[in-house]
Amino acid sequence: MGWLLSCLLKGNGSMLPRERVFAALEHREPDRIPWGEHFIDYNVYEDILGRQTLVHAKFRETQAYWDGRRDEVVEGYKRDHPDLIRALEMDIVPVQGVPPKGHQPKPMEKLDEKTYRDERGNLYRVSATTHNLMPFKRNAGGYTPPTLAGLQEQIDRVDEQPIGDPSDSRWEFVHHVVEEMKGTHFIMLLCGDLGFPGFGATEEDYWMSMIEQPEICRKIAELRGRQMLREVKLFAQLGVDGIMPCGDLGSSTNLLASPQIYCDMVYPWHKAQVEEAHRHGLKVLKHCCGHTWPVLDKLAEVYDAYESIQATAGMDIGVMKKRVGDQLCLWGGIWHEHLIAGNVEDIRRDARYAFEHAAPGGGFIMGSTHSLAVDAKRENVLEMKRCRDDWGRYPIQPAGFR
Repeated sequence: MGWLLSCLLKGNGSMLPRERVFAALEHREPDRIPWGEHFIDYNVYEDILGRQTLVHAKFRETQAYWDGRRDEVVEGYKRDHPDLIRALEMDIVPVQGVPPKGHQPKPMEKLDEKTYRDERGNLYRVSATTHNLMPFKRNAGGYTPPTLAGLQEQIDRVDEQPIGDPSDSRWEFVHHVVEEMKGTHFIMLLCGDLGFPGFGATEEDYWMSMIEQPEICRKIAELRGRQMLREVKLFAQLGVDGIMPCGDLGSSTNLLASPQIYCDMVYPWHKAQVEEAHRHGLKVLKHCCGHTWPVLDKLAEVYDAYESIQATAGMDIGVMKKRVGDQLCLWGGIWHEHLIAGNVEDIRRDARYAFEHAAPGGGFIMGSTHSLAVDAKRENVLEMKRCRDDWGRYPIQPAGFR
């Protein structure tokens, strides 16, 4: 069956989705522009597949875990995720770990129809925008800050900790997708990352700590960095083609902290993680929202691809192509905001610009500037596909964009 599917996908001498992505990552022109999304919310599954799903179903998924329906959720991922990728003819299949067998967390205390409280007194609300259970008010009482001695003790013990078992039930979904789709598609594992390393009882404390307690923050970064290096060996055993560290560095207007802090505390560990991944034969595709111009050259030195190129934060994919396109595969182009609040002409306009300015020469993957999120319109997602299918053949011909 896998051989037959490969033949059908390959068609008359065209590339398989997996080959297409590798060509883009290696700055070669594939047969057509590859398409992938790092995250797709439940409404897109339901709109395209015509059935209800628990995949990325926000609070409904959380409630299902509370109800002890872990196996039902995971079976939904194994069924609906490959079906959607094939229905939209995407090239990249993002995968993730799932809760282990028997997982049934204690439900939070329900205060009203939208508000919940956990055992530590933190308040959460179901977001009207994302439909997810989001932190609303943190209980700062009893917070214990980290110490240099405590962090160093953890760092000294990192190499003694087991890296994890690749056959564990947490990787059930990953193994299913690798077995079913790796022969044809590029399989990408979403994984943890290191962002700006702060601490504190409040958001303000967290960001101020990097200025007031830099040595502690540097140790926080080292601890997380060493953990990431060890995780790579486990990820490589799962059979995926690449990993996506998901960690934001920018806001809509600037970096979340200074370029100096990034270069001092964060960049060395990003670089080390990618070098370790490359030693294990993995590509590294970085997810990073926000304005990152001050550190873009550093990101280009390290990663194979950069995804979630946020146009509304001033990240112009055409300008990026000129600046770092020979080093970094650029993944994006279709505005997240237009998928939700725009129309098909907005999608066409985005595609025209990205295909003309970022696709030639390879090194480009089409995607949303964030994700296919809650409220993304079915007609806009399908227009995105049409633009790729009709205009995305190499060599790119902007004169034919209509």
